[in-house]
Amino acid sequence: MSINRQAGRARMPPLGLVFLAIASVGWGLNFPIMKHLLTEWPPLSSRGLCGIVGAVALALVAYVRRQKLSVPRSMWLRLLLVSTLAIGGWAAFMGLALLWLSASEAAVLGISIPVWVAFLAWPILGERLSPLRAVSLLVALVGITVLIGGNGLDASVEKLPGILCALAGAVCVGLGTVLTKHFPLAMPPLSLAAWQVGLGCFPIAVVGLVVEHPQLAALSPVGWASMVYMTLIQFCLCYVCWFAALERLPAATASIGTLLVPVVGVLAAALMLHEPLGLREIAALVITLGGVGVALRS
Repeated sequence: MSINRQAGRARMPPLGLVFLAIASVGWGLNFPIMKHLLTEWPPLSSRGLCGIVGAVALALVAYVRRQKLSVPRSMWLRLLLVSTLAIGGWAAFMGLALLWLSASEAAVLGISIPVWVAFLAWPILGERLSPLRAVSLLVALVGITVLIGGNGLDASVEKLPGILCALAGAVCVGLGTVLTKHFPLAMPPLSLAAWQVGLGCFPIAVVGLVVEHPQLAALSPVGWASMVYMTLIQFCLCYVCWFAALERLPAATASIGTLLVPVVGVLAAALMLHEPLGLREIAALVITLGGVGVALRS
């Protein structure tokens, strides 16, 4: 058995790991970039408009790769539902969460997605939690509690809107993931990503333009660079690399590899935004990552 495991590891394509690393690092860097952009542009407008342009770029990549972009009529309702939850919910709630939270706090709270997937899969898909996975997910929640309560009750209350928004975004992604398993979306991966990003971000952009009234003149060169990054890297390159990694790696390996996202987010926030990186942040990151990592492997 050990020989077979070693052979399986040896056959793991290095290119798949490279694609996985690019996607994880790109998504991790997006947390401090989003946080900085909020100093120049409002959250819904920036997230929504970047998503729409990113969706168009993804559709072009899918077209070049000759992936079918048409959506079967029977899939429209489930596609709209999943896109609204997994993409729209995450983009809107996490963008709003950063109004109250630091980039590193938002990144750690984002790790909770597998927790909600596991909990929601139980009643919806009938996937029962094993004792090991249940304990692992509880450990992950302890890590989040360390992050939330580490600065005292008053500080936690002040950040409560951001905490609730971040958790709401994570729950939306979890529910969207479970519903995707329950109602499979039989489309080529890049075409599916283009539709999901576009459908999920369109209403956010509309609400943002109506409510927030963003002004292009408010964007500095760094702000424009942040918008370009969110559009072409977060919504386009990272998705292309993610699906390329899934084509080459086992799903479990890819899922565990995404745990690099919050690590990059926390470290990048410390370097780029000079956010604190003390014992509380490191302990919360390690505990949460450990719990989620064991849960994903169990």
